[in-house]
Amino acid sequence: MPRETKSSSKKLLIVGGVAGGATAAAHARRLSEDAEIIVFERGSYVSFANCGLPYFVGGEIPDRQDLLLQTPESLKARFNLDVRIRSEVIAIDPQKRQVDIRDLSSNKTYSCGYDDLILSTGAAPVKPPIPGIDQEGHFSVRGIPDVERMTAWIEKTRAQRAVVIGGGFIGLEMVEQLHQRGLEITVVEALSQVMASFDVEMAAWLHQELASHDVNLHLSDAVDRFDAPTENENAAASVVVLKSGVRLPADLIILALGVRPEITLAKAAKLEIGERGGIRVDERLRTSDSHIWAIGDAVEVRDNVTGGWTWIPLAGPANRQGRIVAENVLGAALIYSGTLGTAIVRLFGLTAACTGANEKQLEKIDVEYDVVHLHPASHAGYYPGAHQIAMKILFRSDSGKLLGAQIIGNEGVDKRIDVLATALKAGMTVHDIEELELAYAPPFGSAKDPVNLAGMVAQHIIRGEVQNAQWHAPPDPEKTVVLDVREPEEREESGFIPGSVNIPLAELRQRSSDLPRDKEIIVYCQTGQRSYFASRFLIQKGFQVKNLSGGYRTWRIAKDSK
Repeated sequence: MPRETKSSSKKLLIVGGVAGGATAAAHARRLSEDAEIIVFERGSYVSFANCGLPYFVGGEIPDRQDLLLQTPESLKARFNLDVRIRSEVIAIDPQKRQVDIRDLSSNKTYSCGYDDLILSTGAAPVKPPIPGIDQEGHFSVRGIPDVERMTAWIEKTRAQRAVVIGGGFIGLEMVEQLHQRGLEITVVEALSQVMASFDVEMAAWLHQELASHDVNLHLSDAVDRFDAPTENENAAASVVVLKSGVRLPADLIILALGVRPEITLAKAAKLEIGERGGIRVDERLRTSDSHIWAIGDAVEVRDNVTGGWTWIPLAGPANRQGRIVAENVLGAALIYSGTLGTAIVRLFGLTAACTGANEKQLEKIDVEYDVVHLHPASHAGYYPGAHQIAMKILFRSDSGKLLGAQIIGNEGVDKRIDVLATALKAGMTVHDIEELELAYAPPFGSAKDPVNLAGMVAQHIIRGEVQNAQWHAPPDPEKTVVLDVREPEEREESGFIPGSVNIPLAELRQRSSDLPRDKEIIVYCQTGQRSYFASRFLIQKGFQVKNLSGGYRTWRIAKDSK
């Protein structure tokens, strides 16, 4: 049946014209030709691609116009939307259903009433009160004017050294793009790893990639202050002084310390604010006021995996929320079921992606979970150009329900994380992903796709065929033997776990009597497959056995990152 067209003379105001706000406005117009729709945007641009800003700095996106998805004029012509840029909403009166707006071009203030109001106020860069933080050469990355000023500064000062403060998505994207411009880069991160949404042994691959591109990395060391350069320090911007006392002269400083929900208007209007600092909305994206709705980076939503409240500032969820809120404002009752936090970043030759919960999140809730690591090839190994990818799958120990996934590699990461995000959304188990029928041809994948393999490896645990040992659990030498089943040449070339004994898999049947029966045996190979074969043999011979998940490759990258 054709979709019913809604008829409504409702007056709808939207605060914020980027991502969710622009989507809500356009979708509301498609639903109702009669509604009066006004969008207020504090900045000079509306509906721009803020996720593309780092790539403009690096020159991959050469023309600023490519970042402008729509203009007030195009939105007026296409959707009959009244879009007012440089118009800052400074107050909301929920009782009068009215907002006050300051026209930033004329500095005049006026009021505008509404039937319904959508807040898409986004997020603001975190800017802690660090001495010296406000000065020339220090930049955040939130809008087109920011990156225009940044590129002008680089060219004016002929910047050679940059310090990026913060190792999250924006921080790493800026590292890559500034490196592409030929700058010497240092990353400062107060945590013990970059990319907090990944577990530490997975983030270690990113640490390695940074080092391979001569990016200096300071972990577990926060910024204490920003100093003016001394006579012996050449710095066009300032000198970053760390808590450890290290001084980092810089021509350019990127403040990528994260973002926080922009809730100034909501707090002043006495809307409910959640524990994570975002506007609290119900499942239909309505705030604590029945005529005010909120979407995007400003709101807290339910975590699809844990069920708890979360705050995840991502463009995909914001755009979906924009469509849902437009429907609901105009009379529907659609549900926003929550967010998985699916995200991806490119860092030089690596792609890193995650979805669902990580171990840090699962440890905070009362759920029994298990983990498998594996390192399959990105496509059929016999076809040229295959690369190993690092995969981590988290799942419930009892039912096998998928809880989260992290993948890092040179290619094929994006399509695997999308499959696993879909599986998470559908509530699938590791048994389900083992049985998924995925496209195969040698240039693209394998007959047993990495996603299928992840399900198979997890199924070994669920079925009790083998128990896993994890890289972070040190064996007790009094009670444990660590067995390396790789070939001696491989062990010599790649390295080995200290104290381990070496019996190659091909010799294990003949030499199993060399192993003690009164100790637990932790078996490992390079990635976990041969050690699984060895574990199954030893288990059937009555030995106490665990298989080191992810093998030596996972153990080494995790230990090297310490």
